[in-house]
Amino acid sequence: MNDYEIARKSNLKPIKELIKKYNISEDLIEEYGKYKAKIDYTKIANNKKGKLILVTSTSPTPSGEGKTTLAIGINDSLNKLGQKSIVALREPSLGPVFGIKGGACGGGYAQVAPMDDINLHFTGDIHAVTACNNLLASIIDNHLYWGNKLNLDEQKIAFKRCLDINDRALRNIKLANREESFNISTASEIMAILCLSQNMEDLKKRLGEIFIGFTKDNKKVFAKDLDCVGALAILLKDALKPNLVQTLENNLALVHGGPFANIAHGTNSIISTNLALSLADYVVCEAGFGSDMGGFKYFDLIKRTFNLNPQVVVINTTIKGLKYNGHDNLSEGLANLDYHVQNMQKLSGNIIVVLNEFTTDTKEEIALLKERCQKLKVAFAISQAFSKGGEGCLDVASKIIDLASKEVKEITLPYDPEDDLFTKIKKVCTNYLAAKDVVISDNIKDKFALIAQNFPNLPICIAKTQYSISDNKNLLGYPKNHIMTISDIEVANGAGFIVVSMGSILRMPGLAQKANYLNMDITDDGIKGLF
Repeated sequence: MNDYEIARKSNLKPIKELIKKYNISEDLIEEYGKYKAKIDYTKIANNKKGKLILVTSTSPTPSGEGKTTLAIGINDSLNKLGQKSIVALREPSLGPVFGIKGGACGGGYAQVAPMDDINLHFTGDIHAVTACNNLLASIIDNHLYWGNKLNLDEQKIAFKRCLDINDRALRNIKLANREESFNISTASEIMAILCLSQNMEDLKKRLGEIFIGFTKDNKKVFAKDLDCVGALAILLKDALKPNLVQTLENNLALVHGGPFANIAHGTNSIISTNLALSLADYVVCEAGFGSDMGGFKYFDLIKRTFNLNPQVVVINTTIKGLKYNGHDNLSEGLANLDYHVQNMQKLSGNIIVVLNEFTTDTKEEIALLKERCQKLKVAFAISQAFSKGGEGCLDVASKIIDLASKEVKEITLPYDPEDDLFTKIKKVCTNYLAAKDVVISDNIKDKFALIAQNFPNLPICIAKTQYSISDNKNLLGYPKNHIMTISDIEVANGAGFIVVSMGSILRMPGLAQKANYLNMDITDDGIKGLF
């Protein structure tokens, strides 16, 4: 059976029944049908008693390595072992759903459900982000139309429109007064703000701090200067509330927020993480793509701002992915594992490498991987969550419980807030991305200098390819001594960081020639082709 067939045959329980295990009162949830709900997080004490388990990965292939499947499997296994555990995940974007990668509900017998609802419109959160983003964009242009009282420079407008669909035609468009480009909604600063806000008050403050551009005499202008914060916040009032769903084994899951990790910070909302930590003994979070992307950003941005330090870091890997990184040679591809383990060892002392097993994996290949983990001095386990659900991940969960009982490593963050912008970027690239040096594209040097001068103390969020440690998707494995190029820079002041684009990075993906939408249909029997 495929993922959708497995999901349809599962016996889901009403959300109202599942919340009893976590002592959540029915009057705190707003049902969206029987199997999904919003929760009023403001009425649950924020005591964060749980242990945070962060799932990251080695460098992925274009189809992904099953990191979400593993996170769900770990959660189901922890519950099977008698632990009170919740998995907290991001919401799927419609772009990948109809593109190549597909949905983000896990796979096989380790899924969150109802998968067709979650992968499509769900509770409307991403639509709300899109509407909020584009309302602000229209307000900016409305201000220009009605006299431009703030003296905005039309050629230095920094805020862009967005859409939650892959559409390459929107990468470069012509407005009435300037050239512009669209972001995919998950790359919108509004999405980052939604995921980083701790409550409505914080949300409104962050919305007001959105940098929209410079005046003609290079003074900064923010969204609050347009008197629109209240209107923006209204569109996000429901999206701010976390979404409750369940795994196929009827364990509670929080699915909330959806920033990409290659162009944003790449993890679920702070509200949902704090809520889960207050309700459960263990919380399994997933950070997008490899440890060079979501894994690193979790420590650099989430821990830096919110002091959420993972008790255990899980590095998901596959034989297929390691071979891909070794140009079909596993022995060479293991260098990619070396990098990701060593990268996370700079930030955590409690690490486990988990092989997401495929039926094509041989005993010799698995033995080679296990031996490498022993040399790297990290725990190793095999997951069969895809084929067996929680039952196939019990050894992983047991080892996680053991690691979680150990002291958490105190880390030094990658750079100081007082470092100048270029120093921050160079420290990350040379110390965490194996680069020899960093250069700035000639065409953005003036823009870089202007932003560095005006926003000196913000952390950075590097946007680059997910397929390589470097900024070149073709440099697989463990490239060293490469030079990384800053190709663009944007201020996400409301989110609290500067987005540094390196190499060729697309903030609006396109659809592939053989995209998933070609296989999709809906009949009396339901949806076909969704995975």
